[in-house]
Amino acid sequence: MKTKRDERRWEWTVAIACVACALGSPAHAQGAPAAQAAPPAQTDTDDTPTKATEDDVYVPAAPSSTEQGATRMGESFAPSDRRQWIRDTRRKAFEDTKWDIQVRSFYLDREKYDGSGSEAWALGGSLGFKTGYFRDRFAFGATGYTSQELYGPEDRDGTLLLAPGQEGYTVLGEVYGEFLINEDSRLTLGRKGIDTPYINRNDARMTPNTFQAVLFQGLYGGDEGRPEWRVGGGYFDKIKERNSEDFVSMAKDAGAPDGTERGVYALGANYKSGDFSFGAINYYSNDIINIFYAEGKYGIPMGEKTKLTFALQYSDQTSVGDELLRGTDFSSDQWGAKAELAHGGAMFTAAYTDAGGDTNMQNPWSGYPGFTSVQVEDFNRDGESAWMLRAGYTFPWIKGASVYALYVDGSDPQSPTEYAKDEYDVNAQWAVPDGFLKGLLFRMRYAHVRQQGPVETTLDDFRLMVYYDPPNF
Repeated sequence: MKTKRDERRWEWTVAIACVACALGSPAHAQGAPAAQAAPPAQTDTDDTPTKATEDDVYVPAAPSSTEQGATRMGESFAPSDRRQWIRDTRRKAFEDTKWDIQVRSFYLDREKYDGSGSEAWALGGSLGFKTGYFRDRFAFGATGYTSQELYGPEDRDGTLLLAPGQEGYTVLGEVYGEFLINEDSRLTLGRKGIDTPYINRNDARMTPNTFQAVLFQGLYGGDEGRPEWRVGGGYFDKIKERNSEDFVSMAKDAGAPDGTERGVYALGANYKSGDFSFGAINYYSNDIINIFYAEGKYGIPMGEKTKLTFALQYSDQTSVGDELLRGTDFSSDQWGAKAELAHGGAMFTAAYTDAGGDTNMQNPWSGYPGFTSVQVEDFNRDGESAWMLRAGYTFPWIKGASVYALYVDGSDPQSPTEYAKDEYDVNAQWAVPDGFLKGLLFRMRYAHVRQQGPVETTLDDFRLMVYYDPPNF
């Protein structure tokens, strides 16, 4: 019977062998430039570090209001655009091996409702690679992650920047093979980061969630003005949480009793044509939970630099089978609506959500996809409704610089022991697109949450992040 040590030794052996092969390739020996192996760390979509084009011409990032750690349906299963998808499928094997290195420094200080606090400062990052396709059919990749303590008082644990006890950690989070069925379809087997609304990387700390899974992904159409279909389906067996070294059962991570081994079957698709898109996905974990999610969006151009977009979402969660998660049946749902007005580098957003059923909504394997889920609170408790106002701006005279502020007002939930909350967030960041600081991302986030009740209490959350992606990787 394999122990955790045996399993970890096997993972590192595979990774070292892969690295040795890649380092011994002709492309590496000749000093050929390597492309980036994976997307940069996920940030709020409107604040994504701006990349130079192939002609090294600066292109500002498009404004959006997606919260850090969340994934929209239109971002599921595939790279951000078909052009990147095609580049991935046409690369050669060792000659086109892509390396990805990122250094992260993250400080978080949270003062909680009860007067206690969490605080830590960590340094770490990731190193990974993905080969091109051997015989135009098979590629493999691996990524290692680390987070080490720079500052972490033992009595202020809980930031999720470090392992419990303010301990540093290092983990081989990705080891996978990718089979190219055709130019539009691929099959992935192994341990890898995946992005869908309820199973995703939730990359809002030092390291992301990754999953042990077998997954089919397809991206069809989308070029030359044609409609685009993104489809995906597979089985997720285990998850490595953001601040953990261990892969555990998806059922255990959801909160099922110790010894419960259940995975999650997922199947979904998203259709996009022009400014209209609609998608749905279902997650089924036998004897644990079934989650259905749907999202639609329609944009109305109102001028060369102005666009009005409307979006709707719906989530439904129910217990299934032997109901091992809570030992009893449960059902919950949430719907939401959002309107966005983008003009040049400015974006104004208004959103509303309403949750119901007989229990709070759950998101055990990802950041929550609700339109009013923000830096601290998700506003998804049973009976809770919430509305949000948000304003963001990308500065045209400071390349890569942007700010946003938001306010969310939540109602009293159904439980008599829980109370209404409201949250104020401010975010400022600068993703350096060129010059000697190219590849650096500086980001500051601050949230203030006020909880009503017999005695009003507050929570303050401050985060400071510095990421560095070397330009030559």
